[in-house]
Amino acid sequence: MKEIQTVSLIGLGAIGSYFACNLQPVLRDNLRIVAGGERGERIRKNGIVANGTLFHFHVVDPSEIVEPADLVIIITKMTGLRQALADIKNHVGPDTILMAPLNGVEKEEIVASVYGWDRLLYSLTRVSVLMVGNEVSFNPKQARIEFGEKTNETVSPRVQAVADLFTKAGIKPKIQPDMIRAIWHKYMCNLAENQVSALLHVPFGAWNGQSTHATALREMVMREVARVAAKKGIILTEEEIRIQGEKLKAMPYNNKSSTLRDLEEKRKTEIDMFGGTLVRIAKELGEEAPINEFLYHAIKVLEEKNEGLIRDKI
Repeated sequence: MKEIQTVSLIGLGAIGSYFACNLQPVLRDNLRIVAGGERGERIRKNGIVANGTLFHFHVVDPSEIVEPADLVIIITKMTGLRQALADIKNHVGPDTILMAPLNGVEKEEIVASVYGWDRLLYSLTRVSVLMVGNEVSFNPKQARIEFGEKTNETVSPRVQAVADLFTKAGIKPKIQPDMIRAIWHKYMCNLAENQVSALLHVPFGAWNGQSTHATALREMVMREVARVAAKKGIILTEEEIRIQGEKLKAMPYNNKSSTLRDLEEKRKTEIDMFGGTLVRIAKELGEEAPINEFLYHAIKVLEEKNEGLIRDKI
Protein backbone atom coordinates (compact mmCIF):
# COMPACT_ATOMS: atom_id res chain seq x y z
CA MET A 1 0.00 0.00 0.00
CA LYS A 2 1.41 3.38 -1.00
CA GLU A 3 1.85 6.25 1.46
CA ILE A 4 -1.28 8.33 1.98
CA GLN A 5 -0.59 11.76 0.55
CA THR A 6 -4.02 13.35 0.02
CA VAL A 7 -6.90 13.44 2.49
CA SER A 8 -10.38 14.91 2.04
CA LEU A 9 -12.36 15.63 5.20
CA ILE A 10 -16.03 16.56 5.44
CA GLY A 11 -17.50 17.77 8.71
CA LEU A 12 -15.39 20.49 10.36
CA GLY A 13 -17.18 20.40 13.70
CA ALA A 14 -15.55 19.65 17.03
CA ILE A 15 -14.07 16.23 16.21
CA GLY A 16 -13.47 17.14 12.56
CA SER A 17 -11.45 20.15 13.72
CA TYR A 18 -9.32 17.87 15.90
CA PHE A 19 -8.45 15.76 12.85
CA ALA A 20 -7.95 18.71 10.52
CA CYS A 21 -5.72 20.72 12.83
CA ASN A 22 -3.45 17.71 13.39
CA LEU A 23 -3.34 16.69 9.72
CA GLN A 24 -2.86 20.15 8.19
CA PRO A 25 0.78 20.68 9.29
CA VAL A 26 1.69 17.32 7.71
CA LEU A 27 -0.39 17.50 4.51
CA ARG A 28 -0.80 21.26 4.04
CA ASP A 29 -2.91 21.86 0.90
CA ASN A 30 -3.15 18.11 0.35
CA LEU A 31 -5.68 18.18 3.17
CA ARG A 32 -8.94 19.23 1.53
CA ILE A 33 -11.91 20.38 3.61
CA VAL A 34 -15.09 19.69 1.66
CA ALA A 35 -17.57 22.50 2.33
CA GLY A 36 -19.73 24.67 0.11
CA GLY A 37 -21.64 27.92 0.18
CA GLU A 38 -21.62 30.17 3.22
CA ARG A 39 -20.06 27.47 5.41
CA GLY A 40 -17.15 27.06 3.03
CA GLU A 41 -16.57 30.81 2.90
CA ARG A 42 -16.67 31.05 6.68
CA ILE A 43 -14.05 28.31 7.03
CA ARG A 44 -11.82 30.01 4.45
CA LYS A 45 -12.09 33.35 6.24
CA ASN A 46 -11.97 32.35 9.90
CA GLY A 47 -10.16 29.01 9.96
CA ILE A 48 -10.08 27.06 13.21
CA VAL A 49 -8.25 27.98 16.41
CA ALA A 50 -7.09 24.77 18.09
CA ASN A 51 -5.59 25.03 21.58
CA GLY A 52 -4.69 28.66 20.81
CA THR A 53 -3.16 28.11 17.33
CA LEU A 54 -4.91 29.40 14.19
CA PHE A 55 -5.21 27.02 11.23
CA HIS A 56 -6.36 27.89 7.72
CA PHE A 57 -7.39 25.17 5.28
CA HIS A 58 -7.68 24.32 1.60
CA VAL A 59 -11.48 24.39 1.24
CA VAL A 60 -13.07 22.65 -1.74
CA ASP A 61 -16.69 23.07 -2.85
CA PRO A 62 -18.49 19.71 -3.28
CA SER A 63 -19.13 20.53 -6.96
CA GLU A 64 -15.42 21.03 -7.75
CA ILE A 65 -13.77 18.30 -9.83
CA VAL A 66 -10.62 17.05 -8.09
CA GLU A 67 -8.29 14.09 -8.17
CA PRO A 68 -9.58 11.28 -5.93
CA ALA A 69 -8.15 11.37 -2.41
CA ASP A 70 -6.10 8.56 -0.93
CA LEU A 71 -8.25 8.82 2.22
CA VAL A 72 -11.67 10.40 2.84
CA ILE A 73 -12.71 11.09 6.45
CA ILE A 74 -16.44 11.62 6.99
CA ILE A 75 -16.98 13.20 10.41
CA THR A 76 -20.38 14.89 10.23
CA LYS A 77 -23.23 14.16 12.59
CA MET A 78 -25.28 11.10 11.71
CA THR A 79 -28.09 13.42 10.61
CA GLY A 80 -25.82 14.82 7.90
CA LEU A 81 -24.21 11.56 6.80
CA ARG A 82 -26.24 10.87 3.66
CA GLN A 83 -25.72 14.42 2.37
CA ALA A 84 -22.01 14.12 3.11
CA LEU A 85 -21.82 10.90 1.09
CA ALA A 86 -23.25 12.78 -1.89
CA ASP A 87 -20.90 15.75 -1.35
CA ILE A 88 -17.71 13.63 -1.40
CA LYS A 89 -18.43 11.81 -4.66
CA ASN A 90 -15.77 13.79 -6.59
CA HIS A 91 -13.15 12.76 -4.01
CA VAL A 92 -13.73 9.00 -4.18
CA GLY A 93 -11.89 6.82 -6.67
CA PRO A 94 -11.32 3.08 -6.97
CA ASP A 95 -8.38 3.15 -4.53
CA THR A 96 -9.77 5.66 -2.02
CA ILE A 97 -10.00 4.52 1.60
CA LEU A 98 -13.16 5.67 3.40
CA MET A 99 -13.53 6.16 7.16
CA ALA A 100 -16.57 7.45 9.05
CA PRO A 101 -15.50 7.77 12.72
CA LEU A 102 -18.75 9.39 13.81
CA ASN A 103 -21.15 8.15 16.45
CA GLY A 104 -23.47 5.18 16.03
CA VAL A 105 -23.44 1.47 15.23
CA GLU A 106 -24.94 1.66 11.74
CA LYS A 107 -22.71 4.26 10.06
CA GLU A 108 -20.53 1.75 8.20
CA GLU A 109 -23.61 0.10 6.71
CA ILE A 110 -24.84 3.47 5.46
CA VAL A 111 -21.47 4.34 3.87
CA ALA A 112 -21.23 0.89 2.30
CA SER A 113 -24.72 1.24 0.84
CA VAL A 114 -23.36 4.07 -1.33
CA TYR A 115 -19.70 3.18 -1.93
CA GLY A 116 -19.48 -0.54 -1.14
CA TRP A 117 -17.51 -2.38 1.52
CA ASP A 118 -14.22 -2.68 -0.39
CA ARG A 119 -13.12 0.91 0.30
CA LEU A 120 -14.29 1.08 3.90
CA LEU A 121 -12.45 0.81 7.21
CA TYR A 122 -14.33 0.62 10.52
CA SER A 123 -13.47 3.50 12.85
CA LEU A 124 -14.34 5.50 15.94
CA THR A 125 -12.81 8.38 17.89
CA ARG A 126 -11.91 8.69 21.53
CA VAL A 127 -11.48 12.43 22.10
CA SER A 128 -13.41 15.06 24.04
CA VAL A 129 -13.37 18.41 22.23
CA LEU A 130 -14.83 21.67 23.51
CA MET A 131 -15.90 23.93 20.62
CA VAL A 132 -17.03 27.55 20.94
CA GLY A 133 -17.44 29.36 17.63
CA ASN A 134 -14.34 28.54 15.59
CA GLU A 135 -12.23 27.72 18.65
CA VAL A 136 -11.62 24.17 19.86
CA SER A 137 -9.69 22.78 22.78
CA PHE A 138 -8.73 19.20 23.55
CA ASN A 139 -6.15 17.18 25.45
CA PRO A 140 -3.98 15.45 22.81
CA LYS A 141 -2.69 12.98 25.40
CA GLN A 142 -6.20 11.63 25.95
CA ALA A 143 -7.17 11.50 22.26
CA ARG A 144 -6.99 8.57 19.87
CA ILE A 145 -8.69 6.97 16.89
CA GLU A 146 -9.56 3.28 16.84
CA PHE A 147 -9.90 1.71 13.41
CA GLY A 148 -9.22 -1.29 11.22
CA GLU A 149 -10.79 -3.95 9.10
CA LYS A 150 -13.78 -5.72 10.66
CA THR A 151 -11.31 -8.03 12.43
CA ASN A 152 -7.57 -7.45 12.72
CA GLU A 153 -5.65 -10.58 13.65
CA THR A 154 -3.01 -9.17 11.31
CA VAL A 155 -2.66 -5.57 10.16
CA SER A 156 -3.60 -5.07 6.51
CA PRO A 157 -1.45 -2.79 4.29
CA ARG A 158 -4.13 -0.11 4.07
CA VAL A 159 -4.67 -0.09 7.84
CA GLN A 160 -0.92 0.30 8.29
CA ALA A 161 -0.84 3.17 5.78
CA VAL A 162 -3.55 5.04 7.71
CA ALA A 163 -1.81 4.31 11.02
CA ASP A 164 1.46 5.70 9.63
CA LEU A 165 -0.26 8.93 8.56
CA PHE A 166 -2.01 9.42 11.89
CA THR A 167 1.17 8.73 13.84
CA LYS A 168 3.02 11.32 11.77
CA ALA A 169 0.22 13.82 12.46
CA GLY A 170 0.22 13.22 16.22
CA ILE A 171 -3.09 11.36 16.19
CA LYS A 172 -2.70 8.25 18.32
CA PRO A 173 -3.93 5.18 16.38
CA LYS A 174 -5.24 2.02 18.01
CA ILE A 175 -6.02 -1.00 15.85
CA GLN A 176 -8.68 -3.06 17.59
CA PRO A 177 -8.86 -6.85 17.11
CA ASP A 178 -12.68 -6.69 16.84
CA MET A 179 -14.01 -3.40 15.48
CA ILE A 180 -17.69 -4.29 15.83
CA ARG A 181 -17.21 -4.81 19.55
CA ALA A 182 -15.16 -1.60 19.81
CA ILE A 183 -17.90 0.40 18.08
CA TRP A 184 -20.57 -1.04 20.39
CA HIS A 185 -18.41 -0.24 23.42
CA LYS A 186 -18.24 3.39 22.39
CA TYR A 187 -21.95 3.35 21.59
CA MET A 188 -22.65 2.15 25.14
CA CYS A 189 -20.62 5.04 26.54
CA ASN A 190 -22.14 7.56 24.14
CA LEU A 191 -25.74 6.66 24.91
CA ALA A 192 -25.17 6.98 28.62
CA GLU A 193 -23.17 10.20 28.57
CA ASN A 194 -25.07 12.05 25.84
CA GLN A 195 -28.60 11.20 26.90
CA VAL A 196 -28.18 11.58 30.67
CA SER A 197 -26.21 14.83 30.40
CA ALA A 198 -28.69 16.30 27.91
CA LEU A 199 -31.76 15.50 29.99
CA LEU A 200 -30.20 16.69 33.28
CA HIS A 201 -28.33 19.61 31.65
CA VAL A 202 -25.01 18.73 33.28
CA PRO A 203 -21.42 18.75 31.94
CA PHE A 204 -18.95 15.86 32.12
CA GLY A 205 -17.96 17.16 35.54
CA ALA A 206 -21.13 15.53 36.89
CA TRP A 207 -19.19 12.26 36.74
CA ASN A 208 -16.09 13.44 38.59
CA GLY A 209 -17.02 11.31 41.58
CA GLN A 210 -19.06 13.84 43.55
CA SER A 211 -22.55 12.81 42.36
CA THR A 212 -23.43 9.18 43.01
CA HIS A 213 -26.83 9.86 41.41
CA ALA A 214 -25.37 11.03 38.09
CA THR A 215 -23.10 7.98 38.11
CA ALA A 216 -26.00 5.63 38.88
CA LEU A 217 -28.05 6.96 35.95
CA ARG A 218 -25.13 6.68 33.55
CA GLU A 219 -24.38 3.10 34.59
CA MET A 220 -28.05 2.07 34.33
CA VAL A 221 -28.06 3.13 30.69
CA MET A 222 -24.75 1.36 30.00
CA ARG A 223 -25.98 -1.92 31.50
CA GLU A 224 -29.11 -1.80 29.39
CA VAL A 225 -27.05 -1.29 26.22
CA ALA A 226 -24.81 -4.19 27.28
CA ARG A 227 -27.86 -6.46 27.64
CA VAL A 228 -29.00 -5.61 24.10
CA ALA A 229 -25.48 -6.07 22.71
CA ALA A 230 -25.25 -9.48 24.37
CA LYS A 231 -28.28 -10.62 22.36
CA LYS A 232 -26.17 -9.91 19.26
CA GLY A 233 -23.24 -11.90 20.68
CA ILE A 234 -21.28 -8.75 21.62
CA ILE A 235 -20.07 -8.97 25.23
CA LEU A 236 -19.55 -5.70 27.10
CA THR A 237 -18.40 -6.17 30.66
CA GLU A 238 -19.05 -4.64 34.06
CA GLU A 239 -15.32 -3.98 34.32
CA GLU A 240 -15.49 -1.82 31.18
CA ILE A 241 -18.31 0.19 32.73
CA ARG A 242 -16.15 0.76 35.81
CA ILE A 243 -13.10 1.76 33.74
CA GLN A 244 -15.15 4.27 31.73
CA GLY A 245 -16.23 5.88 34.98
CA GLU A 246 -12.60 6.33 35.97
CA LYS A 247 -11.79 7.89 32.61
CA LEU A 248 -14.61 10.40 32.97
CA LYS A 249 -13.08 11.70 36.20
CA ALA A 250 -10.13 12.95 34.14
CA MET A 251 -12.31 14.86 31.65
CA PRO A 252 -12.30 18.67 31.78
CA TYR A 253 -15.18 19.60 34.10
CA ASN A 254 -16.90 21.99 31.67
CA ASN A 255 -16.83 19.75 28.58
CA LYS A 256 -20.34 18.94 27.37
CA SER A 257 -21.81 16.14 25.33
CA SER A 258 -22.80 16.88 21.73
CA THR A 259 -26.46 16.24 22.55
CA LEU A 260 -26.43 18.80 25.37
CA ARG A 261 -24.71 21.35 23.11
CA ASP A 262 -27.30 20.73 20.40
CA LEU A 263 -30.17 21.38 22.80
CA GLU A 264 -28.53 24.51 24.20
CA GLU A 265 -28.03 25.87 20.68
CA LYS A 266 -31.56 24.81 19.61
CA ARG A 267 -30.33 22.35 16.97
CA LYS A 268 -31.71 18.95 16.14
CA THR A 269 -29.95 16.31 18.22
CA GLU A 270 -28.78 12.84 17.23
CA ILE A 271 -31.28 11.22 19.61
CA ASP A 272 -32.73 9.07 16.81
CA MET A 273 -29.27 7.52 16.36
CA PHE A 274 -28.72 7.22 20.12
CA GLY A 275 -31.80 6.04 22.03
CA GLY A 276 -33.99 5.63 18.96
CA THR A 277 -31.69 3.11 17.29
CA LEU A 278 -31.05 1.19 20.51
CA VAL A 279 -34.77 0.83 21.19
CA ARG A 280 -35.42 -0.33 17.62
CA ILE A 281 -32.59 -2.90 17.74
CA ALA A 282 -33.80 -4.15 21.13
CA LYS A 283 -37.32 -4.71 19.80
CA GLU A 284 -35.96 -6.52 16.74
CA LEU A 285 -34.14 -8.86 19.14
CA GLY A 286 -37.19 -9.38 21.35
CA GLU A 287 -35.67 -7.28 24.15
CA GLU A 288 -36.92 -4.30 26.17
CA ALA A 289 -34.89 -1.11 26.67
CA PRO A 290 -37.13 0.99 28.97
CA ILE A 291 -34.46 3.37 30.27
CA ASN A 292 -33.24 4.30 26.80
CA GLU A 293 -36.84 4.50 25.57
CA PHE A 294 -37.65 6.98 28.35
CA LEU A 295 -34.58 9.08 27.57
CA TYR A 296 -35.38 9.02 23.86
CA HIS A 297 -38.89 10.40 24.36
CA ALA A 298 -37.78 12.89 27.02
CA ILE A 299 -35.15 14.43 24.76
CA LYS A 300 -37.65 14.50 21.89
CA VAL A 301 -39.85 16.66 24.14
CA LEU A 302 -36.92 19.05 24.75
CA GLU A 303 -36.44 19.29 20.98
CA GLU A 304 -40.15 20.13 20.61
CA LYS A 305 -39.77 22.88 23.21
CA ASN A 306 -36.84 24.31 21.25
CA GLU A 307 -38.96 24.27 18.10
CA GLY A 308 -41.81 26.12 19.83
CA LEU A 309 -44.20 23.17 19.58
CA ILE A 310 -44.47 23.11 23.38
CA ARG A 311 -44.59 26.36 25.35
CA ASP A 312 -44.42 27.01 29.08
CA LYS A 313 -47.78 28.75 28.86
CA ILE A 314 -50.26 30.14 26.34
